Amino acid sequence: MLNRILNHLEEWLIAFLIGGATLVIFAAVVHRYLSGVPYIQDYTIQINMSWAQELCIFMFVWMAKFGAAYGVRTGIHVGVDVILRKLKGRAHKALVLVGLLAGALFTGTVAAMGANFVWHMSETEQTSADLEVPMWWVYLCVPLGSSLMSFRFLQVAWSFLKTGELPHHDHGHVEGLDDAGPA
Repeated sequence: MLNRILNHLEEWLIAFLIGGATLVIFAAVVHRYLSGVPYIQDYTIQINMSWAQELCIFMFVWMAKFGAAYGVRTGIHVGVDVILRKLKGRAHKALVLVGLLAGALFTGTVAAMGANFVWHMSETEQTSADLEVPMWWVYLCVPLGSSLMSFRFLQVAWSFLKTGELPHHDHGHVEGLDDAGPA
């Protein structure tokens, strides 16, 4: 139950961030072009959109951190598995587990170091240039996203131990389309 909630939260957060960033970029581009149109420019020049670029950068950074965790869960990360495909049996299983646990250790370390960085950043008065939000809010994606990614590595490792299967993404499958085709 908790895992299903976390899965949906992760997916909704990624979708919201990429959709929101797309809308903000669209609004900024429309604003830029309307600011050069006679008669309309008198109104659009009064609207300040200087914050749009900074907000989009922050949204994409957050999306990338949580998207990486989603990639571990669904098996869509690019991986070099030339040696892995040659191995069979216990050697294959051991190498997969070493890789997954190394990923969990690395992302867990990044999460711990990121949390320490965010903690110290929160004690400063540093804010972003355009949005003027505390920078520790921006950097909070590092410990949160890395913690989730570490959890996903451990989750995949546990599932692999139980079933012997890794998540695999079928590049030919399009989500939301019936496999049977049109009626």
